[in-house]
Amino acid sequence: MKRLQLFICFAALFAAISCSHSGLDVDPFVLDDGYGVSHDQIVLGEKLDDPYTVENMTKALFAVYPTKASVVELKPSHNYVRLLPGNEEDLALLEEMGVQMLDHPLDYKIVQEGDYYHDAEIPEEDITWQYAVVPPDFVAPDWIECELLDECFIPGETTTKSAPDWIDWDSVERAAFELTGNADMLSAETKADAKASYPAGRLTMVDTDYDIHPVGIKGVKVSCNVFVKFARAFTDSEGYYEMDKGFTSDPRYRIEFTNRKGFSLGINLIMVKGSISTLGKHSPKGYSICITKNSESKLWHRSIINNATYDYYESCVSNGVKITLPPANLRIWSCSLIDGSATPMLQQGPVFDLDGVQALLGEYTPIVKMFMPDILLGLKNLNSYADIYRFTVHELAHASHFMRVGDDYWNKLIKHMLTSYATSGGITYGIGTEKDAGYCEVTEMWAYYIENLLYRERYGYTDKFYGNKYWFCPQIFMYLDERGMNRFKIFVALTSDVHSRDALKSRLLSLYPESKSMINEAFNKYL
Repeated sequence: MKRLQLFICFAALFAAISCSHSGLDVDPFVLDDGYGVSHDQIVLGEKLDDPYTVENMTKALFAVYPTKASVVELKPSHNYVRLLPGNEEDLALLEEMGVQMLDHPLDYKIVQEGDYYHDAEIPEEDITWQYAVVPPDFVAPDWIECELLDECFIPGETTTKSAPDWIDWDSVERAAFELTGNADMLSAETKADAKASYPAGRLTMVDTDYDIHPVGIKGVKVSCNVFVKFARAFTDSEGYYEMDKGFTSDPRYRIEFTNRKGFSLGINLIMVKGSISTLGKHSPKGYSICITKNSESKLWHRSIINNATYDYYESCVSNGVKITLPPANLRIWSCSLIDGSATPMLQQGPVFDLDGVQALLGEYTPIVKMFMPDILLGLKNLNSYADIYRFTVHELAHASHFMRVGDDYWNKLIKHMLTSYATSGGITYGIGTEKDAGYCEVTEMWAYYIENLLYRERYGYTDKFYGNKYWFCPQIFMYLDERGMNRFKIFVALTSDVHSRDALKSRLLSLYPESKSMINEAFNKYL
């Protein structure tokens, strides 16, 4: 597959520019720990008759109101379509148009849950059919094949506000399930009270080094659906979510690792914006989960990285003072087979301007540029929440630095690290005497300082200092911080013309002349 070839092609590049880091009180609201989450391919069973088609909902309306239904005409509120993007650029264009797609049909029984599906009639190396529920006036770009599967009527505020107020749409919806042979899908809970339920719940996880109590999975998207009826919501900072649509049957739930802060985590086998962890069918009243180290590993890792990134974004603002956030479309990948992490900022421009890189990628260059990550986190040998947390914030500190210094600075940094890796026997940072080593010195001083600072702020540990054995000295920043020069003041000094220790010292002295003695002490202490 092209995507696998791309990943292999960049594996060596990432290795060369990576950063080398040397009894629970569970909320009774939680129903599951995610142990059974599957990341295999979805297996489809028989095709089902969708109760939400205009035809079926009209029949259900007559079944419930045989003497009055004739005065009501149901018109399509949505169209159920499938689209066949020709390439990754087409897929990205549809996402920009607001089309939310799944890679499997919505009107088939699911025999085995999973995170992805590929139509057997589509070559494996091509993007498979994408299924979506769109407004009736949606028009796909001319060059993208779009097939109308059904015209649908999905009861909701906008679709029923002009209908007579005597219609009980929950009863009509249940009747549609019964008439289409899907009565077994109706929830016993909604049958009892005759009302649809609005899913709500809490997503949590456990970090035993931080607290014995579960903490919320912050700002992540929760999605659920029954046939073509979808609801989506973001969790709040405590992990709570609440859908704005009611269901009479048990929805399929999934976590989509696209955060309300703007970043996304990973990919699936199709190049969707963020990874998906499918959670299966659960009550229409909601679903809650508490993820622990014993849960499915990808779900565990993704949730930690999500929270660490959310916390980093929060840490960048204090009393109106700001550290520049990573780019709005930041994409983070993680891989349990890789040791070491990197922040090449591939979507933003760097790397591709380096000699030989475009020649290596050839026709793949625009695809890689669009879909490869800004940050790659290598999770091999990382076994704790705390370690994954500090690795993540380290790379995010690089992303903020990139936003301040720009492409040219980052290209020189990456070129230095590639050259050092090749000439020093695999030492990523080099030894400090190479040309442009100062770019590495300043960027790693900053990233290790932020890593240690946020790690200490979260866990309170002060007996370790990561990065203190390298030729650059992040201890300088921590020395200044402990004496009142905080991260916000230090970040101001990290401009594109500061790419050596001497230039950094001079900039700090010019910015903060009142702290001259302290600055000199810090740099002299760690010569």
